[in-house]
Amino acid sequence: MISIRIHWVRLVCSQLHSTINHTSKPLLPCPSNLPCSEVPSSPQLSGAFCRFYSNRAPSRSPSRRASRKLRASLKPVLDEAKFQSAVAKLPPRFTNEDLFNVLTLEEDTLVCLELFNWASQQPRFKHDCSTYHAAIKKLGVAKMYQEMDDIVAQVLAVPTIGNEALFNTIVYFLAEARKLTRAVNVFKHMRNSKNSDCKPSIRTYNILFTAMLSRGSNSYVNHMYMDTIRSLFKLLVNDGIEPDIYSLNSMIKGYVLSLHVNEALRIFHQMGVVYNCLPNSFSYDYLIHGLCAQARTINARELCDEMKKKGFVPSGKSYNSLVNALALEGEVDEAVNYLWEMARNYRSADFITYRTLLDEICRRGKMEDAMGLLKELEERKLVDGLTYRKLLSVLDDGFGNSDAGEQFRYAAGIDFLPKCSAIS
Repeated sequence: MISIRIHWVRLVCSQLHSTINHTSKPLLPCPSNLPCSEVPSSPQLSGAFCRFYSNRAPSRSPSRRASRKLRASLKPVLDEAKFQSAVAKLPPRFTNEDLFNVLTLEEDTLVCLELFNWASQQPRFKHDCSTYHAAIKKLGVAKMYQEMDDIVAQVLAVPTIGNEALFNTIVYFLAEARKLTRAVNVFKHMRNSKNSDCKPSIRTYNILFTAMLSRGSNSYVNHMYMDTIRSLFKLLVNDGIEPDIYSLNSMIKGYVLSLHVNEALRIFHQMGVVYNCLPNSFSYDYLIHGLCAQARTINARELCDEMKKKGFVPSGKSYNSLVNALALEGEVDEAVNYLWEMARNYRSADFITYRTLLDEICRRGKMEDAMGLLKELEERKLVDGLTYRKLLSVLDDGFGNSDAGEQFRYAAGIDFLPKCSAIS
């Protein structure tokens, strides 16, 4: 049977080939309601049949061309009148200061780019740090990263041009464009430069720290970037630059996000001893969140108490982490205390925190306590009507038709539908 089918497919394809080569008539459409066994042996219908059941994927080139045309149509066009007006503002023998002032005051980014390129072609004129800085900043703010990268290449091609402010701007906008490899290459160019004005400062390192830590809450991605951040911090110390509070907090945050909480604690305890800066509220907040994520509630509460003694108020994220962790550990009363403390300090809890706390109270069989807490939250206007109903619905769905669910419905005073077993 299989050999007959293969022979039939070869026959159909050979007829299609002969039809394409020997006839100019268009192929007839294949009837959609005709069974395969009733397809006539006409070359036209055979070719249409083979084409109808083709395994070739449809081409996407028309859609790609359409999207390319759309992007081209949306691309801004240079306003020649504005460009000529900007050129007219320059004196005949303009200097870098004159060009810098015109570039700074011009609001149209395309005019700035065209004016910069036009000035590059003028005799007896060479760009300096100020004009490069102005053009790169304009293009970076407008997110024209490809055009900005072309000017960056011009800067790197001339070893004698550059200063710390210019290179910091380049690193910042390259990091914003997620061109981290390019940003690190510019950083290496700064370190290898013989010009002392181009050497990286603490601000350069902080820009790179921020870029490496801006990948969200994905612990795997942060773990991959943490080796680079650790290497950057070693370079910072080896170059004789004193870390500030921002760079140390970046290290703590990076270690917490990559799940290396003990390393974060090591940096924390070195603040004020090895490094000449004391921890601030962000230092405590990062550590409290990291410790709660690892269910180390005792250490988290100790840090929270120490934080409050120094006059800092924990953030909403720290309070949410504490309430969730304590509730999951079974310390429901302590979690409720932190929830009320959170409200007194004008920090708002999220839906997950309320749900976790109420769920743990209900699991202990204290349905009336859970409903009392939920009603008190509503009376204090800590939850609105929609959140109140969502919490009721979520808790009811969680218990289902069990005895705990019946107790919860009774405590809530809500008339739900009878169980499916009772109906049957």
